[in-house]
Amino acid sequence: MPTFVAPGIAVLESEETALFDALEARFQDIASALGARPVAGPALLPEEDLARLDFFRNFPHLGLPVATLTDQAREELARGETTAPSPEHRLVPTGCYLPTATCYGLLVSRQRRDIGTPEVITAVGRCFRNEEHYDGLRRLRAFHMREALYIGSQEGVVDHLSRSTELVLSLADQLGIKIRKEPATDPFYLADGARSVLNQLDPVKFEFVSDDGTAIASVNRHRNFFGERLNISFGGESAYSGCLAFGVERWVHALLQVHGDPQRALVAVNESAA
Repeated sequence: MPTFVAPGIAVLESEETALFDALEARFQDIASALGARPVAGPALLPEEDLARLDFFRNFPHLGLPVATLTDQAREELARGETTAPSPEHRLVPTGCYLPTATCYGLLVSRQRRDIGTPEVITAVGRCFRNEEHYDGLRRLRAFHMREALYIGSQEGVVDHLSRSTELVLSLADQLGIKIRKEPATDPFYLADGARSVLNQLDPVKFEFVSDDGTAIASVNRHRNFFGERLNISFGGESAYSGCLAFGVERWVHALLQVHGDPQRALVAVNESAA
């Protein structure tokens, strides 16, 4: 079983790590089937870019800012006067935040671009969220998210997410995980009443939820929100985008719930890849 070094911060032991890696290989297979090329996203996100994306209006509770120590704090620590920074030490903001989702960094990297042909990219990122509570591998402060992101036309997004849905349902079935597809609230459309109503009439986010209520994957239709905010254009207008996202540790949890132990779960994953 995983070891928790702090609330929401887990260390996977060897058997769970083997299961994690095998799942990640299956997710990469799905991304490849969607035509995605691999990239490595950034570990930090600039505050000004998140502000442009309404992050602080929609997620004020989730953000984890990155700061450095004051000169006074560093000097006291170096002299051995204290073993750790005290609450009295003021931190100096760096202007960066830890990512809460992998797609943010991928989309920000495409800002101010005119995309001549649709782009599909995939990455796995370490993500961080300041949640109200944590619950085993189901809800972590630090976790991994694999995404397959499409940027291009509105029709291309629909096709990307339709194929993503089929592939997720197929994988879950092969692994013996019972899931249901449910509409979920998309945070990008909570800023005003009109957009909230629009989201209820035309959902932009669907989650794949296991029997115990854990959302282990999602498909997200961003409309042209990121294209407008980040000045990404395609075909002479703001690009549309959408992504498939896997919560890797949540899939580990779901498999352990179904198969009972990591070894049997690993056999199921390996057999599904054969």
